[in-house]
Amino acid sequence: MNQRASSLLKAPELRVSRWLDGYGRPCAPLKLADLGTGYRIIFCFQHWCPGCHSTGFPTMKKLVKALSPKGFGFAVVQTVFEGKDVNTFERMRDAQLLYDLQVPFGYDAPERGYPTIMSDYHTRGTPWFIVINPSGEPIYGGFTLDAEGLIASADYLSSVTTEPA
Repeated sequence: MNQRASSLLKAPELRVSRWLDGYGRPCAPLKLADLGTGYRIIFCFQHWCPGCHSTGFPTMKKLVKALSPKGFGFAVVQTVFEGKDVNTFERMRDAQLLYDLQVPFGYDAPERGYPTIMSDYHTRGTPWFIVINPSGEPIYGGFTLDAEGLIASADYLSSVTTEPA
């Protein structure tokens, strides 16, 4: 693959401007590099989204617990494309506490148009998971993510060692 084609596959840098760190404190805007050099998973939600609470957050919690020790990096972004009066910055912190997720939470609520992460990653709603590989390429985006399958794959990959030829 040539350099130009390769660069087109790179994950767009995050443009979300408001963040809380894993302890609920305001922090500088997060960059993908802040999530480490391994696999990175970004979970997009809206506070008023029933599916985010019934499946999205439980999936994210399971992934964080199992894969953080394996070098995976995580972030959560509230993508406010509707319901701005309900999907507030304060509700984002409520979700961080409710699900005991000590990962960065971003608030992506533009004055007009769609949230930056929705535009950049072509998401179609919430809940939405984005997986970026260690090479910086987005390899998955979808409403659901098979936590058990991803955990099993990570376990398998970490058990395989390769010897130089």
